[in-house]
Amino acid sequence: MHEVAKRPSAYVLTMAKERPKREEYYLNIAKQVAERATCFRNKGGAIIVKDDVIVATGYIGAPRKTKDCFERGYCLRDKLKISHGRYYEICRSCHAEQNCIINSARAGVSLLGGDMYIYHRDREGKEMDSFPCFICKKMIINAGLKRVICSTKEKGMKIFNVEDWVKEWQEKDILDDEYQYGRDLNIKEKLKDDLS
Repeated sequence: MHEVAKRPSAYVLTMAKERPKREEYYLNIAKQVAERATCFRNKGGAIIVKDDVIVATGYIGAPRKTKDCFERGYCLRDKLKISHGRYYEICRSCHAEQNCIINSARAGVSLLGGDMYIYHRDREGKEMDSFPCFICKKMIINAGLKRVICSTKEKGMKIFNVEDWVKEWQEKDILDDEYQYGRDLNIKEKLKDDLS
């Protein structure tokens, strides 16, 4: 009987050590959401958490009821050799961040003060910096989100306070942004990065 009492407490201690931090937990959920993406260039997923509750999810994908790149069999942006982070009007998909915000609007959920978690991996399955593009950053600011937690290519995370983006864009222009999506991929894939 004494031995039985020890096992549960040892089990509880072991489990407590393995429990992921909150940011890791939510980034792992965003990683799973990314598996639904229909983009040849990368798998991206996003979730929004408010008061420790997931209120919206989104992944890279074409608008509802339209054909995505998988169904068409090719990436339009690859075919036209369009750089990463540029000319998004020439893309079949909405970004994970955009779809996450859109899905919350469809459900009538307020995002004010929430946190967005973003995960991306490239076409080879390698971790990448999951920093939002300029369009997504503008949407995140206007949605009233508080923080954005992004996975990084080093398998870590970078946490941004949205208020800091607002202050930076008041003092500088958006092109001065240190964390621009796509620069590293354009170098890797030898695509023109015309904003550098």
